Amino acid sequence: MEEDRIEGPTDTAHGVVAPALRGLARRLGIQRAEQRRGYRGLLGTYVLVNCVIAMVICSTAALLTNELFFFPPLGATAFILFFASMSVQAAPKNVFCGQLIGLVCGVVGLVIFGLMGVASDLDVATWSRTGAVAVALGFSAALMVWLDIPHAPAAATAMIVALGVIETSMHLLVFMVAVVLLIGQAHIVNRLAGLPYPWWSPRKDSNVSDQR
Repeated sequence: MEEDRIEGPTDTAHGVVAPALRGLARRLGIQRAEQRRGYRGLLGTYVLVNCVIAMVICSTAALLTNELFFFPPLGATAFILFFASMSVQAAPKNVFCGQLIGLVCGVVGLVIFGLMGVASDLDVATWSRTGAVAVALGFSAALMVWLDIPHAPAAATAMIVALGVIETSMHLLVFMVAVVLLIGQAHIVNRLAGLPYPWWSPRKDSNVSDQR
């Protein structure tokens, strides 16, 4: 539809979130920010505020459930969701399925090398742990390509699972709940900013720089 089209050029140096800034400028009446090309400060503020909000949401969930909702790969996911909101990698399908692939491949690596239930020791490198990480990273990256659901932070997810940082099935479940919370925030914030953020699959006009 006409109102869903992203108007104006996007700044590839600063991310595909530029349309979100224009949307916020229109809604807040900040016309200079909308018209000016030098908006790096505004872009950084947009990403800063949303990343802080994301951590507040995860902190609230952690306090309410007494479970850990902080996982390093989710920081990278949050950055993509609010810096490159209309990119292929930021689509909810790619975020959710990509992270799920990362978890599964990490577990597969642990199972293959007999490390399920073995405590992580990041100070000592072993061949079995190295093999588990290699399998997890390789297969997670390949599956995202084969299935056409790229989400780069998921490769890091596979690695931390294979390293034993995420240890229990409850941690795996909590991780995916945190992913859903981030996607929910992205839906709300990006649509408030006037972006036609997809409900699930990437839009046909998503940023092609994220895929060949």
